[in-house]
Amino acid sequence: MAEPAYSPATDSPYSIGRRGRSVLGQAAERRMAEQRSAISRRAILRGTVAVGIAGAVAGGFGAATALAGRDGRRVAVLGGGVAGLTAAHELSERGFDVTVYERRALGGKARSIPVPGSGTGGRPELPGEHGFRFFPGFYQHIPDTMRRIPFGDNPNGVWNNLLAVSEARFSRRDGDDYRIPLRSGGGTLTPDTFRESVSAMIATALKMPAAEAGYFAERLLVFNSSCDARRFGEWEHTSWSDYVAGHDRSHEFRALLSRTLTSIMVAAKESVASVRTIGNMGEQFLGNPREVGNDGGLDRVLNGPTSRVWLDPWVRRLRELGVNFVLGAEVRGLDVRDKRITGARIVDQQGNQSSVAADYFVVAVPAEQARTLWSPDILAIRPELAAMNRLTCDWMNGIQFYMRAPLDIARGHTAYIDSQWSLTSISQNQMWATKVTEFGDGSVQDCLSVDISDWNSPGMLYGKPAKECTPEEISREVWAQLTAHLNDRGELLRAADLHSWFLDPGISWQQDKGRNANADPLLINTAGSWEFRPEPHGALENLFLAGDYVRTNVDLATMEGANESARAAVNALLDVAGSDAARCKMFCLYRAPELEPLRKIDAERFAAGQANMFDTRL
Repeated sequence: MAEPAYSPATDSPYSIGRRGRSVLGQAAERRMAEQRSAISRRAILRGTVAVGIAGAVAGGFGAATALAGRDGRRVAVLGGGVAGLTAAHELSERGFDVTVYERRALGGKARSIPVPGSGTGGRPELPGEHGFRFFPGFYQHIPDTMRRIPFGDNPNGVWNNLLAVSEARFSRRDGDDYRIPLRSGGGTLTPDTFRESVSAMIATALKMPAAEAGYFAERLLVFNSSCDARRFGEWEHTSWSDYVAGHDRSHEFRALLSRTLTSIMVAAKESVASVRTIGNMGEQFLGNPREVGNDGGLDRVLNGPTSRVWLDPWVRRLRELGVNFVLGAEVRGLDVRDKRITGARIVDQQGNQSSVAADYFVVAVPAEQARTLWSPDILAIRPELAAMNRLTCDWMNGIQFYMRAPLDIARGHTAYIDSQWSLTSISQNQMWATKVTEFGDGSVQDCLSVDISDWNSPGMLYGKPAKECTPEEISREVWAQLTAHLNDRGELLRAADLHSWFLDPGISWQQDKGRNANADPLLINTAGSWEFRPEPHGALENLFLAGDYVRTNVDLATMEGANESARAAVNALLDVAGSDAARCKMFCLYRAPELEPLRKIDAERFAAGQANMFDTRL
């Protein structure tokens, strides 16, 4: 039985596979094809929706706050991160009256965070961040939004603020570092050329034995030639380390291709990360050497602090479109009646509670916050949301080192392969149009922004995981791990040049417990977790979900996933509202069309209980 041909840019595989190589059958195949539609195909509920009136609660934003605007067009977006801002953007462009409620600051984890007290002489404060932002070329939804955000004289708005970096550096402790040029390749893609090109790139760039590089290329080919049914039915339930048999390979293989890939991309251990998620990313980075269909270079960054060159202009644009923002507003609960949300309970910074009424509610807070809103009344109508309690969150937060001298580490990102805490970094001044000297006290010439992906392994200085280190210990530990990699062949990082450091304020030290708390954890795609993630719309007629935990095509906790999920939520809302407005544009991840015949063969093999034709390991 042949798998339906992989669909163009409006289709996406949103189906759930089951463990093992079961025969799906024609009906299941049809359902899978139907679920791939990025625009909801639920029955459209026509007519004007009655306005939900919330019960009066004294104080705060008012006893009961009804959003101003036309009946049937009022939307409360709960959360002002990338998902919430995207939903507000798409809805306001289509004539809806939108109010965004955010408890802290707009932009969520993507925002820049000013370093308190660092600015002098009229200069703005040094820009800190939760972690550095990067925008792979295969991102499509975020760039599409950026083109609709005006920025100065840029012909394509904020999108023109993206810069492609030219290389990536893999730094080793007491060993040779590897620099990989980031440029597109060419030629015709066949199984043989795929194996040869990927194997040669890995063997040359990472100085890995040809046999192990070839083995890894073979494993990528198995995934890239797998049908949807196998990806969801088998690879979704398999860990990356089992898939690549990392425990049977060399130390170099485990360090570079098993551990580093998972810890850097998804902040997860290779023993728990889903093959489907890691394979999807490998398919984009390594399975598309010609960058076909990409929006830009393989690895891109912004040419300035994120809020200054993206998020602040975005909020200005949304205000121009009529979007209202309420800050210091934390959603604590949702009221339900007759399969509808009648109000959102909001608490302000003084602890006063009020209720917001609207025609539609878009929940756009992170997974760990969203699942606290699912009351027994909500779960009685959408019982599948209870599975969100089985989703896993981990830590991936950043620290910035401000330097008095410019850095020459790499013209792009650097991965510290042997670091105990799985560190990655980028020196930012080389990328920025507004130089770092224009911030702070004027003496800082560079910012080394570092992401910490492993908070659970002991460090090299104190023998403790980052979760159990004070902020000062974290700064010393990260610095020690960086210098152990960079200064083994010469001094690239000098302590004398260190001006100051700034740890993501989402990390807070709890003295009584002797460990940190994290206000901004990251969703992890563990093996088998797809079935725990919800659709953007369900049986609650006027409730829509947007966030990187929602089922998306990109299937990774990223800004791209948040943006895509918000578009899917808006499309579902438009269906329910009976709107004739154009649906949000949806994109799919690239799959090499040259391998499509192999995927059709694999669909037949999977249905028959057979392995992928290239899976000779079994």
